[in-house]
Amino acid sequence: MTSGPQPDGGGEDPTAAGARSTLPFRSPPEDVFAVLADGWRYADWVVGAKRVRTVDDSWPEPGARFHHAVGVGPLVLKDSSKLLAIDPPRQVVLEVRAWPAGKARVTVTVSPREGGSEVLLEEVPTGGPAKTIDSWPLRRLTMLRNAESLKRLRRVVDGPAG
Repeated sequence: MTSGPQPDGGGEDPTAAGARSTLPFRSPPEDVFAVLADGWRYADWVVGAKRVRTVDDSWPEPGARFHHAVGVGPLVLKDSSKLLAIDPPRQVVLEVRAWPAGKARVTVTVSPREGGSEVLLEEVPTGGPAKTIDSWPLRRLTMLRNAESLKRLRRVVDGPAG
């Protein structure tokens, strides 16, 4: 049984284009997905998200956006993330933007497992500095941030004891 966030497949591939992290949850996929499908909840668990400013009325339909403020300390960027695809209760795919820092395709996949779910978060840079400066150290930092995001998501879904 995996106890902490792990790179997919149990190992880290420094040549992989995306940063991948996984984490087990006690809750079933439907409970995890209920949080993922709520555009207002992303600031509750995504590291760096300060707040969700607004969510399109058409959310969670593909093409809908939630508008957010992201940053660290006093450095805050206002941008939006677009839902590219949704397959309840299995997967959401987002185009996440924090321009001029960059943009990425983020895929969150929820799989059933004995006693709950397994959640995989994969982030692939698609624009800006992260795409231009593709490097193992940057991917490792992204993996660490995403691992913490998964821990926060698990606390939201499973509760504090999760």
